[in-house]
This record gives sequence, structure tokens and C-alpha cells, in this order.
Amino acid sequence: MRRLKYGIIGLGWFGEKHLEALSAVPQVELHSLCTRRPDRLAEIAAAFGVSRTFTDYHQMLADPELEAVSIVTMWDQHAAPTLAALAAGKHVFLEKPMASTNEDCRQIVAAAEAAKTKFMVGHICRFNPRYAAAKQEIQAGAVGDIVGMYSRRNLSRWIGDQVLDKIGPIIGDGVHDTDLMLWMSGAKVVSAYAQTVKTTEHVNPDLGWTMYRFDSGAVGVVETIWYMPEKIPFQIDERLEVVGTKGSVHIHDTHPNFSVCDENGWRSPDTTYWPELHGMRSGALREELAYFASKVLADEPIEVIAPRESAAAVEACLAAEESARTGQVVYL
Repeated sequence: MRRLKYGIIGLGWFGEKHLEALSAVPQVELHSLCTRRPDRLAEIAAAFGVSRTFTDYHQMLADPELEAVSIVTMWDQHAAPTLAALAAGKHVFLEKPMASTNEDCRQIVAAAEAAKTKFMVGHICRFNPRYAAAKQEIQAGAVGDIVGMYSRRNLSRWIGDQVLDKIGPIIGDGVHDTDLMLWMSGAKVVSAYAQTVKTTEHVNPDLGWTMYRFDSGAVGVVETIWYMPEKIPFQIDERLEVVGTKGSVHIHDTHPNFSVCDENGWRSPDTTYWPELHGMRSGALREELAYFASKVLADEPIEVIAPRESAAAVEACLAAEESARTGQVVYL
């Protein structure tokens, strides 16, 4: 079996999760790593047995053996390595959000559509089996015409404390549910109105509520709170409801679908996105990376998500953030 020579650019917490998931994909060979911190580079390279290491991604991309990369830098540092990787003829898996500005998104979309290599943005929720099943039901006509959607993706404040100086909840997590609403409905966002609450000293607010109007006439509400109590027994309080003229679908993905009670109380470990099963990283993250690798190796088109779809989710979320800043409805 031929194995895809694969590299990672960006070795923060989620870059390491990519490595764990890719290690469980048989058709992938971990080829090279890149981060600007030599100490972190040495630590991760030793842990995963990767010998080729770089602190400059341009040098990494110059290696002709390297075939594909995951770009897992901070969202406001996505554009440069993505454009460089595509220009170097590499297949690119880019973590969401696609970029931090609409202009960067446009440049990435143009480069991806012009490239001869594969490109995919990691909208992991499309690989969550419950959302995928909901999409199939909606496509089959189970709910009729969609009239309203509601989502919730709430996190404990201890997670917010780690990321709120880098990204806010509306784009940081709301981009998942914005993308899901666009995917489920097949519609486009025409306006966004949002409100936020800021209770801490972090750069970004702790929570945001967004209301979208779609060109189909439907309304969508996205709840993103990064200020849940630290003692909640689950990492994500995640839900989606889609209501149509004939029916509805309802997803409650986390607590209480699996719970453990021990001497410290109740907890609900993740069973969907990146659980460790049988000594390997599993779940939706591994599934989407395996899907990407399989499409590269088979030279088949990426069908689950197109670059323009990912850019549309960013555009809607940035409009919502502008609405929260100005207090006005923002029209796209």
C-alpha cells in the first residue's frame, strides 16, 4: 500500500491532535514537522518519531518528497503558509476558520481552485455522523422547506481563558454551526445581527448570540458561550435543531449520551471528535483526515466541502462580529 508523505505546519494543541489522528491512518506516513519553537519541535518530533523538522515552512515545502500538509497555525496566520504550500504543489488540509479576513479567504479560494493539487478545509462537524445523518434526512425531504435553525456550542470558561486573547466565540466556534446551517439549508446568509457579552479582561467577548437571515427566508440562531462553569461534566454543550414545513431534526451530541460517575462526580468524555479508542486517536478528526488522504491517493475530487463554502462561513461570522461591534444589522 502506498503511503502519503504528510507534514504538519503548526504544532500547538490541535497540531498535536492532527499528529495523533494521522498516526492512526494507515495510508499516511508522518514525514515532516514545522513550528517556530525549536523546543516544541524537538519534543513533538521525538514523541512521534519524525526526523525531518523545520522552523521555516518555506524550507519544509521545498522538500520534493513531501506530498501533503496540514496547516494548523492560528487562524490569522493561515493565508501565507496555505498559499505557499499550494504554490509549491502540495496537497493542503487547512484547519478552520479558513482565514481571519475575507480578502485572505478570497486569495485562498482563488489559489485552491487554480491548483492541480487537492485542497480541503477541516470543517470537522461534517464528519460527525449525527450531522451527516441529518444532512441526508434533509436532502431526502424529511423536514420539507427549512424555516428555522438553532445551534448551541458552549464551552467551559477554562477553555475560554486559553483562547479568548486569540479568537472570539462567534468565529472561533460559531463558524462550525454557521457552516452546518449553510450545509443543511443550501441557502446563503443575507444578513447577520449579533450581540456579545464581555465579563473578563480577555481581548474578545466571552459569549455571542447571532441571528442569520438566509436568502431562502429561513432564520438561524447560533449560541456560542465560552463562559460555562468550570465544573461542567462535558467539554462541549452541542446541539442543533432544524425545523421545516414538514418535520424537524434534533441533535444533542454531548452530555448525556455517555456519562461516567466516579468519586469526583459526573463526567461525559468525548466520544465523537477525537476520542482515544483501542490505543489510537479516533473519531471525526481521524475520519476527515483519512478522507482527505484517500482522495489525494486516489486522485479523486473533494466532495464533502468546497473552498467557497468554507469562505462563506467565515464571511457570515465576520459580518456577525461586525454587527456585535456596531449594534447594527450587517447585510452581506
